[in-house]
Amino acid sequence: MNSPDPSATPVAPDPAARLQQQRDNTRIELDALSRTISLSQERAQALETEIAEIEKTNSDLRAALIASADKRKGLEQQISDGEQRLRILRGQQEGVHASLRARRGVLAEVLAALQRMGRNPPPALLVTPDDALASVRSAILLGAVVPGIRQETRKLADDLQALADLGRKVEDEKVALTTAMAGRLEEEQRMRLLMAEKDKLKGQNAAELLAERRKAEQLAGQATSLQGLIGSLEQQIGSVRAAAEAARAEEAERQRMSEAEREAARQLAEQAVPDKNRIAPAYAFADLQKKLALPAAGSVLARFGDEDGTGHALQGMMLGTEAGALVTAPADGWIVFAGAFRSYGQMVILNPGNGYHVVLSGMTEVSVQQGQFVVAGEPLGAMGAKRVASATALALETDRPTLYIEFRKDGKPVDSRPWWTASDTGKARNDS
Repeated sequence: MNSPDPSATPVAPDPAARLQQQRDNTRIELDALSRTISLSQERAQALETEIAEIEKTNSDLRAALIASADKRKGLEQQISDGEQRLRILRGQQEGVHASLRARRGVLAEVLAALQRMGRNPPPALLVTPDDALASVRSAILLGAVVPGIRQETRKLADDLQALADLGRKVEDEKVALTTAMAGRLEEEQRMRLLMAEKDKLKGQNAAELLAERRKAEQLAGQATSLQGLIGSLEQQIGSVRAAAEAARAEEAERQRMSEAEREAARQLAEQAVPDKNRIAPAYAFADLQKKLALPAAGSVLARFGDEDGTGHALQGMMLGTEAGALVTAPADGWIVFAGAFRSYGQMVILNPGNGYHVVLSGMTEVSVQQGQFVVAGEPLGAMGAKRVASATALALETDRPTLYIEFRKDGKPVDSRPWWTASDTGKARNDS
């Protein structure tokens, strides 16, 4: 007796692999869709006219940049959410197709039975009264078969209707995604024009900026840790040292205030819209718990304390984003570092005061310089098309762009969860 061939045994599909395949297919579909979208010449000219009419002051340009960044992040979140909905709809379509395939044999048997009945119809008792026994047998057969046929027909009709409904929903979702992608493209162009105007307004010495950037790159190459990098930058880069002194002076001023004065300042800050032309944080960073928005549109993939893939606990959080997603400042602060650091990709370190530092890494481009003061919501850089390789993300089973966010207090990493708004902290790992 021959033993069964193991290779002939059907292997059940891996659900994780099937889900990844659905994600890949949806991403390919959206990439193809995005390539069909372009900004019309008329709209591009209208944007240039709009930017030209803005009064060229720091506060006006900053306000326009923040408004554009907020709109762009909202559109990027719509695209991210739409991609997830489209993936779910595609999965439901596949489920209906699978149901039809699974019942193909049953449907074939029903059709075959109907064909046999058509070739051999049951005898009519009035026409052939002698064939009463055959009539009874046919009636029994029909009584047993017809309900089953009716039930299968209803199931088939329901599945076909569900398939048609899903098809319409898929098309509606693609239209919504096309609109959001076109909007994002427009905001990207608006932001490029605004950033160009802001660079003109700075009027800083290009040679001086280049010298500081090269010195910062040299220090980054020598540093073995984030804390070491921050310390060396605040000692050896003039603009960063001035920014650190400004942060300490701001903190010292707050410390000199009585608790009643600090509370009055907090109340005033809560009620008033902060001046976009400010040169110091509008709020004490410690007072901003539950008030910060995530710096990019996306979903939380891993949190502080999770396994990082190297046997250690993650010292920050990982945020999955869309390709090219905008990254903005989560709070007011001074830029300590902006550039490449080890395996972190392009990184920005922000000093928001109170002895805190905010580290944002995994970007492919940054648009700020050391020593610069930025306000919450101001653009810092952008993500690339894929995740930047980093030891901080080894445990992640994704190649999508991933932003690493780390809060540090007096040099030590702390959990950033208390600072994010309720809507942001509610996002879970499986939201991606």
